[in-house]
Amino acid sequence: MRMEIKEEAVESTASSSVARSRSSSAWIRGIPIYVMILPGFLYFVIFRYIPMGGLVIAFQEYDPFLGFLNSPWTGLDNFHRLLTDPDLGMLLRNSLILSGLNLILFFPAPILLAIMLSEVSRSWFRKSVQTIIYMPHFLSWVIVVNITVVLFATQDGGINNLLESLGFQRIEFLTDSHYFRALYVLQNIWKESGWSAIIFLAALAGVNPMLYEAAVVDGASRWRQVWHITLPALKSTVIILFILRLGQVLDLGFEHILLIQNPVNLGVADVFDTYVYRNGVLQGNFSYSTTVGVFKSVIGLVLIMLANRLTKVFGQEGVY
Repeated sequence: MRMEIKEEAVESTASSSVARSRSSSAWIRGIPIYVMILPGFLYFVIFRYIPMGGLVIAFQEYDPFLGFLNSPWTGLDNFHRLLTDPDLGMLLRNSLILSGLNLILFFPAPILLAIMLSEVSRSWFRKSVQTIIYMPHFLSWVIVVNITVVLFATQDGGINNLLESLGFQRIEFLTDSHYFRALYVLQNIWKESGWSAIIFLAALAGVNPMLYEAAVVDGASRWRQVWHITLPALKSTVIILFILRLGQVLDLGFEHILLIQNPVNLGVADVFDTYVYRNGVLQGNFSYSTTVGVFKSVIGLVLIMLANRLTKVFGQEGVY
């Protein structure tokens, strides 16, 4: 009996040592992967998670000379100031309209672009087009807005010169508030559609070519192939990106909006980011600026949770 117990103990010890050896060897083999992950991990920890501690100043009258610990607490006074601000309705309206235009016009643009590129049979032509449409992503918004000014300026802009040569009157694209939203969305589409199409092209790369071959044998047209093979392959990717996009519904790009904003179109161009910069940062009111940021984040979180819940209700795979 004792011999059997000793044998079982020896076997247990041997199996545990083998398991530890395998675990350590697996960890050693994974070191290159951990090294690759480390920069991204450090980025999110240093620039995303640690700064979240600064949200505490939304509940303070923050003074840089007193710091986080000694600044006086104000409770929810900053949130009350925001919710009773007479400009809140205008800011919400402008932000939601611009976000809605982005969702309706800009969000489908990379999908359509990816589908069109996937239909190109000549690889050299497809790669050339991809390279060209990726390039605007690497331009700063300063350059993009300057290009817009050169094209749409009232006095010497290329578009207005063309209109005048054709017998039409010059149009004030940059100073008329009616054209602001169109210019904003078109700039987004031109700059980011090519780059945003990468993820959809990656999803299409995983589609089995035999599905298209079988569809051709069955007599399906190109449109039928796109409808029944390409679009279903993109469905899960589109749903996930759409849900994540809702989390940024009030984040419209501070630099972009600020550069094309002017006193004439301020009524339709003023959004939370530019409002915070003008009424918070420039005036040194950091607590109020943080309060607006918290407000935006809460709305984005609620929208993501609702959209993810609705996705699950309709039987689709959500973000979590």
